[in-house]
Amino acid sequence: MVQAKALSIQIGISDEDREKIAHGLSGLLADTYSLYLQTHSFHWNVEGPMFNTLHQMFMTQYNELWLSLDTIAERIRALGFPAPGSYSELAKFSSIKEQVGVPEAMEMVAILVKSHEAVVRTARALFALVEQAGDEVTADLLTQRLQIHEKTSWMLRVLLK
Repeated sequence: MVQAKALSIQIGISDEDREKIAHGLSGLLADTYSLYLQTHSFHWNVEGPMFNTLHQMFMTQYNELWLSLDTIAERIRALGFPAPGSYSELAKFSSIKEQVGVPEAMEMVAILVKSHEAVVRTARALFALVEQAGDEVTADLLTQRLQIHEKTSWMLRVLLK
């Protein structure tokens, strides 16, 4: 059997820039996964007068986050690098602290605002490198993620007024 030889990646982005972008996307993947877990846990554990509203909202949010994980991981793979896939790897990259315990409903909302804003900061920090490298595909991914997380944080924030 003939073993396939790995081909070098020639997509117009240098090896060094692809590696830096993949590293930054690994942080975005980790933050997104952390936020997914946090949101799903809050969906399971929310209580109080706004139970139904928050339970449904959190479900919509964690489903969107779950689907976005593949998009981010597949972009890392397309750049030629492995996507972090274990809890310990993801924890090393994540800027979102693990939520232990079950906060009150409005505290959950406040925590999610902060976590969505953390994802925004992670995505935004990668933009300069992506633009400098001419990586329009990753720039588009980042723009989509920024739009979703900024809108979600706004929608959560107004619940706290």
